This record gives sequence, C-alpha cells and structure tokens, in this order.
Amino acid sequence: MPIELNKEARAEAIKSIERYFQENMEERIGNIAAGALLGFFVEEIGPAIYNQAVADVQERLQARISEIDIEVHEDEFQYWRKYDAQRRSRK
Repeated sequence: MPIELNKEARAEAIKSIERYFQENMEERIGNIAAGALLGFFVEEIGPAIYNQAVADVQERLQARISEIDIEVHEDEFQYWRKYDAQRRSRK
C-alpha cells in the first residue's frame, strides 16, 4: 500500500522543509527541491514509520481484545444464588 499525503499535508510538509533548511542549514531550498526531498523521505522512510504504527496499533488492539472478557463477562446461573440470598435476608 503506497503512502501518500493529501494535498494540504504535502504543502505544509514542503513549507516545513523549506523553513528547516533556512533556519538550520543556513541555506534556502526551493519548493521543487523540497517537494522532491519530501517524496524521497515518504517513499524511503515512510513505510518503516507506517509499519511501526501498524504494529503499535495491533499491539494495543490485542491488549484491548484480551480485556473484553473482563469488561463484558456475565456470571452464569445466578438466579438461584440471588434467590437464596434474598430468602436469607428476609429471615
């Protein structure tokens, strides 16, 4: 599954790269070069970040799924226990 940024996110990322170069590299990078650099990072490094995010989500979901039985568990065959407890409390 290719990783793609929507138009707004891509524009913001390009602006951020341009600013980074201006403030940290003491040189300017043009819009086209910043877009190319962004494309490289998204294609080269993006999948590693994406795969880690998917693994993190899987881990969290599995933890939640393992807790479902605790959250939605109902004790079985409780009628007579309740009935007997009510009878004892009336005496």
